[in-house]
Amino acid sequence: MTYAPVKGQDIYFAELGSGDPLVLLHGGLLTIDLTFGPVLAELAKDRRVIGVELQGHGHTADADREFTLADLASDVVGVLDHLGIERADVFGFSLGGLVTMELLTGHPQRVRRAVVASAHYREGGYRPEIQDPAQNSPLLPTAEDFAAMVTAHADVSPTPDRFEESARKTQQALFPLPGWSDEQLRAITAPTLVVIGDHDFVRPQHAVDMQELIPGSQLAVLPDHMHQQVPGSELIAPIVSRFLA
Repeated sequence: MTYAPVKGQDIYFAELGSGDPLVLLHGGLLTIDLTFGPVLAELAKDRRVIGVELQGHGHTADADREFTLADLASDVVGVLDHLGIERADVFGFSLGGLVTMELLTGHPQRVRRAVVASAHYREGGYRPEIQDPAQNSPLLPTAEDFAAMVTAHADVSPTPDRFEESARKTQQALFPLPGWSDEQLRAITAPTLVVIGDHDFVRPQHAVDMQELIPGSQLAVLPDHMHQQVPGSELIAPIVSRFLA
């Protein structure tokens, strides 16, 4: 296992393939394998894929330190510094997509191209039923999906007893979402691809608004896809590879 020392914490990363660097950032309470497993080999055919696991996720321990999108983005920059990489393409899903947004706005010099998948940019971007306290929307992860998250955490985490703590920190960091202003989105210079599923957490109109605000950006809507299906879809690797090329 490979770790980068960043601000007093060891941040796990895994590498696959060779070529121009592509950083993968997973979803909340997920791992790189759970998020991107079905498409890792395809993405690594002509790329140096670097999967980073964020604080309290996967092989990276939870710790008593700040947990905000800005802190997580700073950790990713720390991994790039550790590897001697000045600029990289970034593909982030859900929580990872929000960290990608933070990289685009806070560390623009480190991002060549970006794929922001299943992520919103301000409050109101999610369908209302996703944040309903009843949590009974058919669009939400199933009990089996959640069990896989718990199992993966228990299997690989250096702090296996802190799953609920990681979930709490993630929830606090994202709800309410600090978000980014229209002006910040208009100032993004890296070519950006916004991706959602047509049955995603993110409202289609919100994704359209996001794409219209980011100069020169593109939008892909995957048909018949829910939130958790997007990053491992058989449709995603060809779309991402073509965009990055």
